[in-house]
Amino acid sequence: MKAMAVSTFGPPEVLTLMEMENPSAGPGTVRVRVKAAGVMPFDCRVREGTISYVRNKPLPIIPGNEFAGVIDQVGEGVEGFEAGMEVLGFSLFNSYAEYIVVSADQIVTKPPYMPWDIAGGLSGNGQGAHMALKAIGIGHGDTVIIHGAAGGFGTWACQLAKRWGAKVVIGTASEANHDYLRSLGVIPVHYGEGLVKRVRAIAPQGVDAALDAAGAEALRASVELVPDKKRIRTMVASETADELGVPALEGMRSAARLQELTDLYEEGAVRIHLRQTYPLALAQEAHRLVETGHGRGKVVLTL
Repeated sequence: MKAMAVSTFGPPEVLTLMEMENPSAGPGTVRVRVKAAGVMPFDCRVREGTISYVRNKPLPIIPGNEFAGVIDQVGEGVEGFEAGMEVLGFSLFNSYAEYIVVSADQIVTKPPYMPWDIAGGLSGNGQGAHMALKAIGIGHGDTVIIHGAAGGFGTWACQLAKRWGAKVVIGTASEANHDYLRSLGVIPVHYGEGLVKRVRAIAPQGVDAALDAAGAEALRASVELVPDKKRIRTMVASETADELGVPALEGMRSAARLQELTDLYEEGAVRIHLRQTYPLALAQEAHRLVETGHGRGKVVLTL
């Protein structure tokens, strides 16, 4: 099979199209012929080798932790899935490839009318936002600020927060993405110096909770705005969180969580904006785009 993999850690250029042995489904697993794979900031850190446990994995490593495709092998003991079924799912690695083998509890059935590129990029950001919002206890009447609100993760977080009853959702974003946030029912606000003052002007009643997908500066602003640190989480600034006494994000991706998100999409309750799609061989370009950090929506590889 063809796969985009890394034989050494480094910049996007280390991603190389390789011919690799096809994996085979074993007991409790299925093999999926991949049609689309989402690109996450996590994948970029895998490529860089900046995640400690990644450096202990044998090379080459195939990045990619969300995918959609068609089952073509079913291992012994698997129930509820069969060859030919269209699915979407998650795995820490190996999605940037023509085939992936995963446990049957890491996939759900793809709705018939969900496009492949949407399906390939749904699991990672959607489940991350779901876990984070559950952790900070978003509920009816809350005022919440989401930093990095226009990206793939932020788009999910904004919509889920509103779905779960948040009264006011404030989203930090660059000026170019403010109209997009307004279309989601979010109050946009500029990044940078003076953020705390601008947010207080928007929400004089106070801010109940905060979710950071932008970095240390945004997390520090969140601590100024939110009285209870237990109602703050960051996806990207773990060292700063430790310094400030903000709890680490805990939780696991699951098929049940993914099914809930898929159902919401099928109901029309959430929408996913595609920023850009690339063929598998251009994964380097996809990583460069994700690493710019201020994009709108999701980046996806197609096969």
